[in-house]
Amino acid sequence: MKKLIFATSNKNKMIEVRAILEGIDAEILSMKEAGIESDPEETGTTFAENALIKARAVAKEAKEKFGAENCEVIALADDSGLEVDYLNKEPGIYSARFLGHDTSYDIKNNYILDKLKGVPEEKRSARFVCSIAIILDDGTEDVVTRTIEGRIGHEIKGENGFGYDPIFFVPEYGVTSAELTPEQKNAISHRGKALSIIKEKYFK
Repeated sequence: MKKLIFATSNKNKMIEVRAILEGIDAEILSMKEAGIESDPEETGTTFAENALIKARAVAKEAKEKFGAENCEVIALADDSGLEVDYLNKEPGIYSARFLGHDTSYDIKNNYILDKLKGVPEEKRSARFVCSIAIILDDGTEDVVTRTIEGRIGHEIKGENGFGYDPIFFVPEYGVTSAELTPEQKNAISHRGKALSIIKEKYFK
């Protein structure tokens, strides 16, 4: 049996990951579920570099932990975030750490809304970016990066998403990312697109 270990402790993210990767021939585990404690410093300057840093750390610890079980271990990690063009693409790779590690997303989202108060629609462009890094049992590495384009809304709306979803307006649906159903979001999101490519390429 293959063990796919995803480098996150975020329960909401794991729900998305399991939904998108449903049907693959592997047991999908979060770091916590796998007993992996790796927490490397994200020193990269791009989403792709940080995703690889996390995936390599998880792969190394997982090999040490499960190697004796003759178990095929696959490490997956994502680095994702919000780029707001009016804010010079901030918060970018610092999205999770924006305004401090323990700062709530209500505070982060309201901060961005305040910064864009009065800014016209055409200057509110933004995107979510997601890089997914995979390291196979034989050491093969790959990174897939995808985006979803949208703009910053004018208020916090929606209960379905997490993070910056409630302020990210998706024009083709006329709602925020947090107002989409999980199925709609996974079909068009940055993470959904990147994971779908990984699934097609490595888990057919």
